[in-house]
Amino acid sequence: MVECYRGDRDAWDDFVRQAPNGTFFHLIGWKEILEEAFGFRSHYLVARRSGRIVGVLPLFELRSVFSAKCLLSLPFAVEGGICGIDDEARDALEAAALALTRQRTATYLELRDGLDGAAFQVREGLYYRFRRTLLPTDEENLAAIPRKQRRMVRVGQQSGLVSRVSADDLDVFFDLYARSVRNLGTPVFPRRYFRLLVKHFPDDCIILTVRHGNTPVAAVMSFFFNDTVLPYYAGSRHEFFRYAVNDFMYWELMRHARARGVQVFDFGRSKKGTGAYDFKCHWGFEPEPLRYRVHVPGNASAPDHSTSDSNIQLLRRLWRQMPLPVTKLVGPFFIRHFGAYYT
Repeated sequence: MVECYRGDRDAWDDFVRQAPNGTFFHLIGWKEILEEAFGFRSHYLVARRSGRIVGVLPLFELRSVFSAKCLLSLPFAVEGGICGIDDEARDALEAAALALTRQRTATYLELRDGLDGAAFQVREGLYYRFRRTLLPTDEENLAAIPRKQRRMVRVGQQSGLVSRVSADDLDVFFDLYARSVRNLGTPVFPRRYFRLLVKHFPDDCIILTVRHGNTPVAAVMSFFFNDTVLPYYAGSRHEFFRYAVNDFMYWELMRHARARGVQVFDFGRSKKGTGAYDFKCHWGFEPEPLRYRVHVPGNASAPDHSTSDSNIQLLRRLWRQMPLPVTKLVGPFFIRHFGAYYT
């Protein structure tokens, strides 16, 4: 039986943490975060057998100025989609999602679970993820970094950079993040979104900040899930790049994660041909193609929503020219109304 979720938050999260294909983005906290921060409507589906949860599927409705309504699992996430213990549970959730797509008259349904399905078209080759197992000691992990990037880490160390992990640095992180995404031409997420992340995931969401003297020069917000750390949102000051602040920051996060008992460093997703993709490759991470699947009612071609769209490219050029305070003010509006292009 599949139903909309109305029940024990702990039971949902306990299932996700124990399921083989459960991810950080399946946790129930995302429901409140995305509803409150962006006003997205959620549909959290759960499959039960003899009263016990055997599968979950978080879905959100998104609209864009340039497109009609869609259903997505999960906005702003590397992965998501159906999380079930067996084929019966997964099939039931898939059928419920397809029925919901028709009911909500959505133009398409996108699931980021890497699965197949006769009703779906597969998107592959746009995004790649980067993961690597951490070794038992800092010395071994440093030696595993290619020589050039290892030298950059040492540049940061020799330049007097220091790091700390503290939730008190949320505002510092937000300013560095906003600077970086403005320079990339990407709308700024609202400060409230990051506050909600820290609130709903107090033990699984950390902020690591790097300083040069008294000046914050880089910061990263990371998620912890089971044995994995995911550095997810980051920012830095361009004028301090000569100190290799980003290399130093990720090395310090790697050290912190290893000390916490983490076994896998997940560098997230990037598009091939971007600076972020090349940076992760230079760190010795092997790209793995991500497979997302899309259902379009009527078997039409899947929409090609991408930041390469000409309308979005124009917005990106304009965004880079905006004063930083203005981007912080209007960024949430763009995320909400152009969300399908930034997910």
